[in-house]
Amino acid sequence: MKTLIVYYSHSGTTRRLAELIAKETGGDLLELVPETAYPGDYNTVVAQAKRELQSGFRPALKTALPDLSAYDMVFVGTPNWWSSPAPPVLTFLEQADIKGVQIAPFCTHGGGGSGHIRRDMEKAGRGAAILPELSVYGGSGKAADIQKWLKKISFTK
Repeated sequence: MKTLIVYYSHSGTTRRLAELIAKETGGDLLELVPETAYPGDYNTVVAQAKRELQSGFRPALKTALPDLSAYDMVFVGTPNWWSSPAPPVLTFLEQADIKGVQIAPFCTHGGGGSGHIRRDMEKAGRGAAILPELSVYGGSGKAADIQKWLKKISFTK
């Protein structure tokens, strides 16, 4: 099964989880990089994320959108920002040709669980099949957690 792991990571936590998923699946990694970087200061980025999500803002991406037709499954990772995917992930889902693509969402959070990330991905990813998500607190994701989730979503290499 050919897989792609697409993710946005502000602090590096979601990146580490994406790398673990890539190791378990043998998938290709693709980091979503916004044209304008988010501020490094936690309180500033939290306030900016809230404004962007409330207004429906979608940042432009430096990352070129891939041809997803070459992949059997696409894992899409995001930090939980205000119970939603980070805006760069929503940009990807709305702009990529994902009709008919199987998407396995994963998120990292600081205590908010997966919020309504799956619902928001279903809305943004018109025509994609959104599978059950993996939700990991901070950087606590382990290979065993990923293996259990991969089994739940019937993933096979």
